[in-house]
Order: sequence, then structure tokens, then C-alpha cells
Amino acid sequence: MQWEVVIGLETHTQLTTASKIFSGAPIAFGAAPNTQACPVDLALPGVLPVLNRGAVERAIQFGLAIGATIAPRSVFARKNYFYPDLPKGYQISQFEIPVVQGGSLSFVVEKDGKAEMKTVNLTRAHLEEDAGKSLHEDYHGMTGIDLNRAGTPLLEIVTEPEMRSAAEAVAYAKALHSLVMWLGICDGNMQEGSFRCDANVSVRPVGQKEFGTRCEIKNLNSFRFLEEAINYEVRRQIELIEDGGTVVQETRLYDPDRKETRSMRSKEDAMDYRYFPDPDLPPLMIAQEWIDRVKASLPELPGAMRERFVKDFGLPEYDAMVLTQSKAMAAYFEAIVTVAGKEQAKPAANWMMGDVASTLNREGIDIGESPVGAAQLAVLLKRIADGTISNKIAKEVFAAMWEAKSSSASLADDIIESKGLKQISDTGALEKIVDEVLAANAKSVEEYRAGKEKAFNALIGQAMKATQGKANPAQLTELLKQKLG
Repeated sequence: MQWEVVIGLETHTQLTTASKIFSGAPIAFGAAPNTQACPVDLALPGVLPVLNRGAVERAIQFGLAIGATIAPRSVFARKNYFYPDLPKGYQISQFEIPVVQGGSLSFVVEKDGKAEMKTVNLTRAHLEEDAGKSLHEDYHGMTGIDLNRAGTPLLEIVTEPEMRSAAEAVAYAKALHSLVMWLGICDGNMQEGSFRCDANVSVRPVGQKEFGTRCEIKNLNSFRFLEEAINYEVRRQIELIEDGGTVVQETRLYDPDRKETRSMRSKEDAMDYRYFPDPDLPPLMIAQEWIDRVKASLPELPGAMRERFVKDFGLPEYDAMVLTQSKAMAAYFEAIVTVAGKEQAKPAANWMMGDVASTLNREGIDIGESPVGAAQLAVLLKRIADGTISNKIAKEVFAAMWEAKSSSASLADDIIESKGLKQISDTGALEKIVDEVLAANAKSVEEYRAGKEKAFNALIGQAMKATQGKANPAQLTELLKQKLG
């Protein structure tokens, strides 16, 4: 039987406010346990929550960025459940009327070796507070409770069940991660829990309209774990069904050491949480004037920047999409073009998606940490364009620039000069080399004149070898053709 995978993601995004969502307590990471929890966070008798305006503004920013509806009136609710690190016995969240409704996010996903555009619709994004944290290690068999995170502002972003593979889910999560960092509403630090995903996974026979029974995998805090957990869960559900079993709706955890999901608890329905409007918080009213002010303060969004890159620089849609995956990458590209000129836009895109990207991946760092600055790479591109070096030699120069880790603006020129890598463009010198190559490779000359095109490539190779790769390829090719007439 052929199976179709159905995936929806819920992403908890920690907002970059200075204080918590309903109190003035700080939210800095790494503080000693229970030093950043105030009476409001601890739910001491007589305290009242006060909504953080900054958290609301960040939710509005996100809603505008994804083309969603900003609810003019939304309501906070109490989500009732017992857990040791939830001091109040309930979590303040939004249920029936969230602040952000609808919207969509587009991204690039690799499928069958090809890059495709995918758009996922969002159901909602709602504001809520985080719970505390249970600590199970180094407590002599006991569990410790740290309430520093209690009350930290979160924006929970929920998709429609429209993703059909782990690869699509990861591509969406990366695009969302990039967007919230682009907007500055989240620092994106997954190790610190600022951005974590819950994956709802089910399978169904191909062609069936009804959804299968879903399982939710909680608190995935890396893209690798997200992919591994989904792939394992898909295999588990398919094998279970094919062996005559039934998938049970439940919440599961991912064990990265054993690379498997395991049952955490049976899945509660919404009724189990006994949602009701929080009597201590009035409805959140958002006037159009407030939305307009937030909209005016937004940075240029990725979609608008993509259109500008296509229009102003003549880039293909795919290139523009890749270059706007992160704000830092887009800024790096624009800095190159500023120095090298618009005519170098496509070569700059090629280098960024090629040598730069592969080297960054190998080193495990982001574009912002690249030891080769945008202005330095721009000089390298100019030397290719003016014929000083060939593309092949440029790769050698780039590798040397990367290793040098120098901030010198003339780094590319210095390396070209010191290593003697300037391209040979002198016609007289090249003609002499071509004559020597033809004389030494009479068989290849004969084969070429007999109609074997491969022989020409062999002669080019010999000529490049004779010049240690420094010959101007275009000139060399033209000279060889003339000589072979």
C-alpha cells in the first residue's frame, strides 16, 4: 500500500521583550534558578497580571509579515492543567479568538533533486506564557523546579496540516526561523529554547481524504531532531498499521540518543483543559491606527526584497529566494553589489550559493561569521571580470582568503600577487605556448581535424597545464581554433 504523510507544526517562539508577558520580571537566559520569578509568576495571592505591550506589537509584526488578519479584539483564556512547573495550575493563553489569524509562508524545498517553491497556510498565531522547567539531573534522585521561564512571552504559530514530508517540515521551520529573526521578534536560539517545534504526524493511504490518527512529538529544538523524529514516527505508524495494529492519539517525546520517539501521555482533547476567559485580563483591543504604526516600522520583508532583487538585479526567482532566506545573507549580497557593481549581481549570487555556502556548511557557521567579508569577495569578483584571474584560479584565491582570516580590503589582490596567480592574457606569450602544445600533441591535432571534438578539449587541457592554469581560457580557445583552422 502507498502511504501519504500528513504533517502540521506548532512552533513556540520566544519574543524578544525585556520582561515577561504579564509581569516586569526579566527573561535573560542563564540566571541562577528561581532568581527571575516575581510574585505574579509565582501566582501568589492577590497579584494581577498586566499585559506586556511589546509582546503584542511583536505579534502584530509577525501577522503583517505573513499576510494574516490581526484580530481587532482577542481574548486571553486560562488553559487548566496540573504540572509541577506550572505555579498557577493553569497557563494564560488564547483559545477561541487568537490575535493573529490565517496567513501563509512560502519557502524553497528540495524534491527529487530539484528546488521547488512551497506555500504553507497558517491557522493562527496566539500569545501565551511559558511554564517553568523541571530539572532532573544532579539532584540526588530528586527533581528540581526552576521558575525563571514561567511567564516568558511566547507566540505559538500553528500551521494547517499541509506538509507531506520531513524535508518539507524542516524547510518550513527554517523559513519561519529566518522570518522571526529577520523581524527581530525572536533571537532564534534553539539551544536555549527560544524556538522549538511540536510536530503533529499522521499517515493515510494515498487517495484517502480523511486524516489518519495523529501523534504529537513535543519540544524538538533542532532542525536535525525535527527531521529524524518525523521520519521515525512515519515509519512507526506505517509498520504498526501494516502489522494490523492501530495508531493511538498521544503525545510523544523524541530520544535523540536512540533516534526514536516514545510515548509520553495520551493526547488530551481541548475539553480536558477547561478553557475559559481569564477574569483578570480584559479583551485585547487592537485599533487600526496601532496596526498602521507597526506596519510603518517594519523592515523590508523577504518577499518584497525578492521582487526587488529580480527587478533591479535581473536575478532568477530561485536565486532571489535563496539570497533572502536570512537577513544577514541578503545584506551580504547587497554589500557585494555595492562594491562590485550591478553587473556582478549574478556572479555574486552564484558564488554565494556555491563556494561560499558550501564552505560555510563545512565549517558549520553562518554568513555573519564568514572570515571573507562581502567587500573582499567583491574585489575577487572584479578580478575575474577584468581578466586578472580565471574562475578556476579564483577558487584557489578564495580558499586562501578564507584561511587568511584577514580584514584587509586588498586581501584578494595581495594573494594574487604573492602567489603569482595573474592570468596570462598576453597574446604573444599564449601563441608561443599554443605552438609548443600543438607540436607536442600531433596525434590530438590529427584526431581533431578528423572530426573528434574531444581531441580539442585534450589540447585545451594540455595548454592550461603548460600555463599552470593561468591562461585566459577565452583567448586560449580562440588561439587554438585559429591555429587548427
